[in-house]
Amino acid sequence: MSDSIHTPKSAHGHDHGHSCCSSKAAPSLVNIGKAPTDSARLSSFRIEAMDCPTEQTLIQNKLGKLEGVQQLQFNLINRVLGVTHDLPSDAPIIKAIGSLGMQAEPFTAGQEESTNNLPAPAKPWWPLALSGVTALGAEVIHFTNAAPNWVVALVALASILSGGLGTYKKGWVALKNLNLNINALMSIAVTGAVLIGQWPEAAMVMFLFTVAELIEAKSLDRARNAISGLMQMAPEQATVQQADGTWQVQAVKAIALGARVRVRPGERVGLDGDVVAGRSTIDQAPITGESLPVDKTVGDKVFAGTINQAGELEYTVTAVADQSTLARIIHAVEQAQGSRAPTQRFVDRFSTIYTPAVFVLALAVAVIAPLFMGALWFDWIYRALVLLVVACPCALVISTPVTIVSGLAAAARKGILIKGGVYLENGHKLDYVALDKTGTITHGKPVQTDYVPLDPTVENTARALAASLAARSDHPVSRAIADAAVDNQRAQHAVDNFAALAGRGVRGDIDGRTYHLGNHRLVEDLGLCSPELEEKLFALEKQGKSVVLLLDGTGPLALFAVADTVKDSSREAIRQLHGLGIKTLMLTGDNAHTAEAIAEQVGIDRARGDLLPEDKLKAIEELYAQGHRVGMVGDGINDAPALARSEIGFAMAAAGTDTAIETADVALMDDDLRKIPAFIRLSRQTSSILKQNIALALVIKAIFLGVTFAGFATMWMAVFADMGVSLLVVFNGLRLLHK
Repeated sequence: MSDSIHTPKSAHGHDHGHSCCSSKAAPSLVNIGKAPTDSARLSSFRIEAMDCPTEQTLIQNKLGKLEGVQQLQFNLINRVLGVTHDLPSDAPIIKAIGSLGMQAEPFTAGQEESTNNLPAPAKPWWPLALSGVTALGAEVIHFTNAAPNWVVALVALASILSGGLGTYKKGWVALKNLNLNINALMSIAVTGAVLIGQWPEAAMVMFLFTVAELIEAKSLDRARNAISGLMQMAPEQATVQQADGTWQVQAVKAIALGARVRVRPGERVGLDGDVVAGRSTIDQAPITGESLPVDKTVGDKVFAGTINQAGELEYTVTAVADQSTLARIIHAVEQAQGSRAPTQRFVDRFSTIYTPAVFVLALAVAVIAPLFMGALWFDWIYRALVLLVVACPCALVISTPVTIVSGLAAAARKGILIKGGVYLENGHKLDYVALDKTGTITHGKPVQTDYVPLDPTVENTARALAASLAARSDHPVSRAIADAAVDNQRAQHAVDNFAALAGRGVRGDIDGRTYHLGNHRLVEDLGLCSPELEEKLFALEKQGKSVVLLLDGTGPLALFAVADTVKDSSREAIRQLHGLGIKTLMLTGDNAHTAEAIAEQVGIDRARGDLLPEDKLKAIEELYAQGHRVGMVGDGINDAPALARSEIGFAMAAAGTDTAIETADVALMDDDLRKIPAFIRLSRQTSSILKQNIALALVIKAIFLGVTFAGFATMWMAVFADMGVSLLVVFNGLRLLHK
């Protein structure tokens, strides 16, 4: 099998975090002014507080003004910032980030793995508990008139300061940097409530907002943990053979290429490698998504993170820890989390207009009615504050990242590696799937399918005679005949005067008698063809089989048919695609007879044979010209042009293949074609949930805005509405983790 190679169709920036707290999410790779110079260097920083798009936007705006900074690389999942710059030191960068209330800790590439996916430091619980108790106390005292107003104000102030000081700090930083994020809006709303004397409500609003943020962060961590959980699959240690032949446990990261590693039953494989001793079954589900264990013996590949079940194996390492298939999967998924799906790009653009518009509307609500209509200032200022809270774009902004991350994680667990949110979302648009034949629909390895003796006198010896000649050739068809004879325990004969006949077959002497083993053309060249034989050959060739004949000087003795067999999963995969309303087309370089025969076997709608790589490309372009959205499935370099032109390119059996994982839009980690309909179903579910979340967020906000203008809404009700819809879209998106 050859690697699938095609150029990525587009590059997308990161903007995923675990919180909705931004009105604008910046791309993960940001060029500041000119492109990086030759003298530029990359400095990396761990920033604990940088885990949502709010901080990303603030940092981008701040460092964008710093002379010498040329490029920013955001990794919100791991809270890591890369800065490409030509400054004499990192000090100005650290100082600039510090002015935003965040601490940047420099670290080297060697430290990166140890810091990846670390949880944020746990915060003490008592300030939030105190905030809740005092907020409730302020409400009770105010309602029962149990104490003077100054006592209510004091108790409420204690609640606001104990639970909302962090929000105020973030809000102040955002306002200083002219960024209207949720922290700024909430700070303004609570401060406004205090200024008009609504102390109990201000306290309750701040407490509820803090609780909502906490619940939201914990909920979204589920999506993050689904990805980081991949990193727990590979063990930290493995048993390695030393120079003196003894075995010693070593850290996986310290094991070099070519080392001999032993894995016992029940242990996880530590590194990618080739088996050199032993036989066992391996659970490869963490890598390929295969439901059943796979037998492994000498010469087979094993992958880091898979589980050895039955026997002991020894393997030589073929990839160090940070280059293993599992490591490449983790890297690819982390990169994919940062690519913005079309819906998310729409939401980002919408939010940049929506939030300032809401702020201006709130000012208008507070001022216009009292100034020009004689309304009460208190009532309309209060409505404006409620409007600020309820109109927060939290649910809208968060609806896409959590859904995309959940979908990517769900796909990875199925052995489907999606290289970006854009492919996950756009997969639902496909209405045509084109497929290569060899290695995609079929196994890519010819096997003998038919044996027909033509001369009764040699019926019991013809197989051994043919195998004796076939074993001397390296042609795939010859190898299939030789292997079939081995399976049938046929003893081979010594062959003298062996000769290969280019394009026809082979010749050799066995026990002093000359035999030929070759194709239809060889029979005709020898003048041994007949109408009856022609009929037999045509019938087999029409089935897409290659026919080889054994002949002596008198005529044909037996014929053998060889074919590339269809995978058991291919028929079911095509059936599922048709069930999804998707049409199928097979594109192959094999002859038209073979193409039609294989297509008929698996139920493919159309088949085209005798195609060169450029012909496959033209076939894809023809479908586009007819208005179709096409996905292309292949596993060979000759599929590269068609894969690159298609809406989504699927690389088959990508496990252990660097090029396929690095370049495919979607990499199927094993050779099971049923993963294509599984991907399309997941894409449709993702698209549906994205639409549900956006509709839910907008409809609920529209309803509550109407209630606010009617004067029936309160600030704490607004927080509940905002928190409720945010959690609804989060949990709705997390449903994909269970698909």
